[in-house]
Amino acid sequence: MADYSYETEIDVRLRDIDFMGHVNNAVYATYLEQAREAYFRDVLGISLEETTTVLVSLEIEYERPIEADETVTVALCASDLGESSLPMAYEIRADGKRAATARTVQVLAEPDGDGSRSIPDEWRRRIENRRD
Repeated sequence: MADYSYETEIDVRLRDIDFMGHVNNAVYATYLEQAREAYFRDVLGISLEETTTVLVSLEIEYERPIEADETVTVALCASDLGESSLPMAYEIRADGKRAATARTVQVLAEPDGDGSRSIPDEWRRRIENRRD
Protein backbone atom coordinates (compact mmCIF):
# COMPACT_ATOMS: atom_id res chain seq x y z
CA MET A 1 0.00 0.00 0.00
CA ALA A 2 1.29 3.47 -0.85
CA ASP A 3 2.15 5.99 1.83
CA TYR A 4 0.13 8.94 0.57
CA SER A 5 2.01 12.03 1.71
CA TYR A 6 -0.23 14.62 0.04
CA GLU A 7 -3.98 15.14 -0.16
CA THR A 8 -6.19 17.68 -1.91
CA GLU A 9 -9.94 18.20 -2.14
CA ILE A 10 -11.58 18.20 -5.57
CA ASP A 11 -14.78 20.05 -6.42
CA VAL A 12 -17.38 17.83 -8.11
CA ARG A 13 -18.96 19.85 -10.91
CA LEU A 14 -22.35 19.30 -12.46
CA ARG A 15 -20.67 18.39 -15.77
CA ASP A 16 -18.81 15.53 -13.99
CA ILE A 17 -22.06 13.65 -13.36
CA ASP A 18 -23.40 11.08 -15.81
CA PHE A 19 -27.06 10.24 -16.47
CA MET A 20 -27.07 7.74 -13.58
CA GLY A 21 -26.10 10.40 -11.02
CA HIS A 22 -22.49 9.22 -10.59
CA VAL A 23 -19.22 10.87 -11.48
CA ASN A 24 -18.44 9.61 -14.97
CA ASN A 25 -15.53 7.16 -15.02
CA ALA A 26 -13.57 9.29 -17.52
CA VAL A 27 -13.66 12.23 -15.09
CA TYR A 28 -11.50 10.30 -12.61
CA ALA A 29 -8.51 11.00 -14.89
CA THR A 30 -9.31 14.73 -14.69
CA TYR A 31 -9.36 14.49 -10.89
CA LEU A 32 -5.89 12.93 -11.02
CA GLU A 33 -4.70 15.76 -13.23
CA GLN A 34 -6.10 18.35 -10.80
CA ALA A 35 -4.35 16.59 -7.91
CA ARG A 36 -1.04 16.54 -9.84
CA GLU A 37 -1.33 20.27 -10.52
CA ALA A 38 -1.94 20.93 -6.81
CA TYR A 39 0.99 18.68 -5.86
CA PHE A 40 3.36 20.43 -8.26
CA ARG A 41 2.25 23.83 -6.93
CA ASP A 42 2.26 22.95 -3.21
CA VAL A 43 5.20 20.52 -3.00
CA LEU A 44 7.49 21.40 -5.92
CA GLY A 45 6.69 25.11 -5.97
CA ILE A 46 5.94 25.19 -9.70
CA SER A 47 2.85 25.04 -11.87
CA LEU A 48 2.50 22.28 -14.45
CA GLU A 49 2.06 25.14 -16.92
CA GLU A 50 5.60 26.32 -16.13
CA THR A 51 7.31 23.02 -16.88
CA THR A 52 7.32 20.45 -19.62
CA THR A 53 6.06 17.10 -18.44
CA VAL A 54 4.47 14.44 -20.58
CA LEU A 55 2.04 11.88 -19.22
CA VAL A 56 3.26 8.51 -20.53
CA SER A 57 1.18 6.09 -18.47
CA LEU A 58 -2.19 6.11 -16.70
CA GLU A 59 -3.86 3.20 -14.88
CA ILE A 60 -7.09 3.42 -12.88
CA GLU A 61 -8.69 0.67 -10.81
CA TYR A 62 -12.31 1.54 -10.05
CA GLU A 63 -13.76 0.28 -6.77
CA ARG A 64 -17.09 2.06 -6.39
CA PRO A 65 -19.04 4.90 -7.96
CA ILE A 66 -18.77 8.44 -6.65
CA GLU A 67 -22.17 9.96 -5.98
CA ALA A 68 -22.90 13.56 -6.99
CA ASP A 69 -23.19 14.82 -3.40
CA GLU A 70 -20.04 13.17 -1.99
CA THR A 71 -16.92 15.09 -0.97
CA VAL A 72 -13.99 13.98 -3.14
CA THR A 73 -10.34 14.01 -2.10
CA VAL A 74 -7.33 12.67 -3.92
CA ALA A 75 -4.35 11.42 -1.92
CA LEU A 76 -1.08 10.87 -3.74
CA CYS A 77 2.59 10.20 -3.41
CA ALA A 78 5.60 10.28 -5.69
CA SER A 79 7.99 7.38 -5.33
CA ASP A 80 10.63 5.42 -7.18
CA LEU A 81 11.83 8.44 -9.14
CA GLY A 82 13.73 7.66 -12.28
CA GLU A 83 16.27 9.84 -14.03
CA SER A 84 13.53 11.74 -15.87
CA SER A 85 10.39 9.85 -14.83
CA LEU A 86 8.06 10.81 -12.01
CA PRO A 87 5.78 7.89 -11.01
CA MET A 88 2.82 8.77 -8.79
CA ALA A 89 0.33 6.61 -6.89
CA TYR A 90 -3.15 7.89 -6.03
CA GLU A 91 -6.21 7.07 -4.01
CA ILE A 92 -9.46 8.79 -4.96
CA ARG A 93 -11.79 8.99 -1.96
CA ALA A 94 -15.45 9.92 -1.73
CA ASP A 95 -16.69 10.85 1.74
CA GLY A 96 -13.49 9.31 3.09
CA LYS A 97 -13.99 5.91 1.44
CA ARG A 98 -11.75 4.65 -1.36
CA ALA A 99 -13.45 4.88 -4.75
CA ALA A 100 -10.43 4.17 -6.96
CA THR A 101 -6.69 3.75 -7.00
CA ALA A 102 -4.47 4.92 -9.81
CA ARG A 103 -0.93 5.22 -11.01
CA THR A 104 0.64 7.60 -13.50
CA VAL A 105 4.10 8.14 -14.87
CA GLN A 106 5.19 11.50 -16.17
CA VAL A 107 8.45 12.25 -17.90
CA LEU A 108 10.17 15.58 -17.72
CA ALA A 109 10.72 16.61 -21.33
CA GLU A 110 13.08 19.05 -22.99
CA PRO A 111 11.23 22.32 -23.72
CA ASP A 112 11.80 21.87 -27.47
CA GLY A 113 10.14 18.44 -27.27
CA ASP A 114 13.30 16.62 -28.32
CA GLY A 115 13.89 14.00 -25.61
CA SER A 116 13.73 13.93 -21.85
CA ARG A 117 15.70 15.76 -19.19
CA SER A 118 16.71 14.94 -15.62
CA ILE A 119 14.44 15.71 -12.69
CA PRO A 120 15.95 18.73 -10.89
CA ASP A 121 17.75 18.02 -7.61
CA GLU A 122 15.47 20.55 -5.88
CA TRP A 123 12.39 18.54 -6.90
CA ARG A 124 14.00 15.35 -5.58
CA ARG A 125 14.76 17.05 -2.27
CA ARG A 126 11.22 18.39 -1.90
CA ILE A 127 9.69 15.00 -2.74
CA GLU A 128 11.97 13.24 -0.24
CA ASN A 129 11.15 15.83 2.45
CA ARG A 130 7.44 15.28 1.82
CA ARG A 131 7.83 11.53 2.42
CA ASP A 132 9.56 12.03 5.79
